[in-house]
Amino acid sequence: MNLKKFFIAPPHEPIRDKKAERNLFARRTLVAFIGILALTAVLFANIYHLQVVNFDTYQTRSNGNRIKLLPVPPTRGLIYDRYGELLAENLTFFGLYIVPEKTENLDRTFDELRYIVGLTDEDIENFKKERRRGTRYTSIMLKPNLTEEQIARFAVNQYQFPSLEVRPYFKRNYLYGDVMTHILGYVGKINDKDVERLKKEEKFTNYAGSHDMGKLGIERYYEDQLHGTTGFEEVEINNRGKVVRKLREQPAIAGKSIHLTIDLALQRYITDLLSGQKGAVVVLDPKDSSVLAMVSTPSYDNNLFVDGISSADYKRLLEDPARPLYSRATQGVYPPASTVKPFIAVAAQTENIVNQNTTIFDPGYWILPNTTKRFRDWKKSGHGYTDLNKAITESSDTYFYQVAYNLGIDRLSSWMKRFGFGVPTGIEINEEVSANMPTKEWKQKRYKRQWVQGDTISVGIGQGYWTATPLQVAKATAILVNNGKVNTPHLMKSIEGATIEPYRDPLLYEDITEPKQAYWDAAKRGMFNVVNSAAGTGRKAFAGTHYHVAGKSGTAQVFSLKENQKYNAAGLKKELHDHAWFTAYAPYENPQMVVAIILENAGGGSSNAAPVVRQIMDYYLNTRLPEIVWKTTADKSPKTSQESSPENGQIE
Repeated sequence: MNLKKFFIAPPHEPIRDKKAERNLFARRTLVAFIGILALTAVLFANIYHLQVVNFDTYQTRSNGNRIKLLPVPPTRGLIYDRYGELLAENLTFFGLYIVPEKTENLDRTFDELRYIVGLTDEDIENFKKERRRGTRYTSIMLKPNLTEEQIARFAVNQYQFPSLEVRPYFKRNYLYGDVMTHILGYVGKINDKDVERLKKEEKFTNYAGSHDMGKLGIERYYEDQLHGTTGFEEVEINNRGKVVRKLREQPAIAGKSIHLTIDLALQRYITDLLSGQKGAVVVLDPKDSSVLAMVSTPSYDNNLFVDGISSADYKRLLEDPARPLYSRATQGVYPPASTVKPFIAVAAQTENIVNQNTTIFDPGYWILPNTTKRFRDWKKSGHGYTDLNKAITESSDTYFYQVAYNLGIDRLSSWMKRFGFGVPTGIEINEEVSANMPTKEWKQKRYKRQWVQGDTISVGIGQGYWTATPLQVAKATAILVNNGKVNTPHLMKSIEGATIEPYRDPLLYEDITEPKQAYWDAAKRGMFNVVNSAAGTGRKAFAGTHYHVAGKSGTAQVFSLKENQKYNAAGLKKELHDHAWFTAYAPYENPQMVVAIILENAGGGSSNAAPVVRQIMDYYLNTRLPEIVWKTTADKSPKTSQESSPENGQIE
């Protein structure tokens, strides 16, 4: 064995240069220090940039996470009748509100709330619709109309739902339901079309926090006044979206209240009177054409629409053959029949077609010149020798066939439009139709056929292509009463806000000034004799009144009879029976009311519509007006211990 292998000494380790190591460490330390200083400088530069240079920007962002502007919807204005009776009010209800963005699991939350507050699929669907039009981090109503039990159940479990809370809200309530529906309309939930329209009109921001708006009637027409101005609250919130404290507030401005011209007592009386019938009644004050009553039957309860009508209820109303959804007073179009004869009489006299002494022989028919075409009079035997007064009093069709033939459709149409036919009346309801005052141009455009003389003859007695609404007939009668003064029918008496704004007539149409006073008097005298002379068609209905009435009946055909065909109501379906018209005013010497009525498929106007007008006038002139006068007198009289009272029936 070679022992040298085991005893060879290991090589020596190199000698360390401690000085060089210290220098290297010092250099590295210096570099690190410089790096730290540089990074610190960068840090302070960024802090300066954030805290000084961009302070306003980041403060705004911070406040945006901490501070929110919550809309405060205004209280909707109230609606009253002309004597201060409340018609539409706001009731307080409680709803469950949720902030969706602060809710971790919406589906699970909904499932749990089904048991706690009775959340339904319809509630969830309405929430989703509302969420689509809302902004982020705004609370949305999830469940309306909470009961006391539901509120209590949620209060016990509220700790599980930090993004939900119960809050009060106002809901519209109509005190008289179907009695006022076709006048007031209703409010309903804001939908996508409403949002689009509000944005287009630059009104959308004023509806932040609001859930409904006017959809029909007065509620829609005066929406801007009734809605008010939205306010806001600037609040501080926590990370769960809960309000910690209120920083500042701009109160909402409540909507203005509206006083209507409607007399609620008269409106209710007429509604009861027409119960079970299809028809409409319009009552105007002839002094200014303010609407005292406007009834359309059948009607429906507008409260059904406030929270969103159910599919079943809407389908029931939509499929009802009596058509309660549309207003017969402003949307129902019917041939005006003989109610227009006094207006035509004024036009014919002014155009020198006839005068009060112009007489024709009425054998019960009229033959179109140069033809064998016969136009029948309602009275088969005719009226014999007939002048203008007799033609109106006995409603001679033959006389007005001749008048229409001589006037021609151009002049006839032009004059009747001035009386308000074929054009909107201007009443403050968007749901109004113009009906139709036919012209040559209209027939060519509608039917691609030329106007013929036979068309004019039917128009001369308010038939043929001529249609009108009950409101138009009432307006024309008021124009006649006022000797050509044209007032706009209106429902608003005044708007009450910081100040009271009375109604001002927009004067949409010019007055009729050409006719002489004698021409107006002749037409009105004829209407007076309709009710008061022995041969008058309305005499029976108004026998025994202590006031004088002037009126005109009309019977509108639903379908045209052939030349030799006889009208036999007994052999026809009810919907094919004639419509009954009557228009009247009273008292004759100092008119206080104009009444126009249409009863669908009721038969003759003098025998069916006139008695209803008599009842309306009796109630208003004999009962309602004295009651109003008594109340006004009592309110203005000084209160004494011996003051008269309604019980003893004495008036000081």
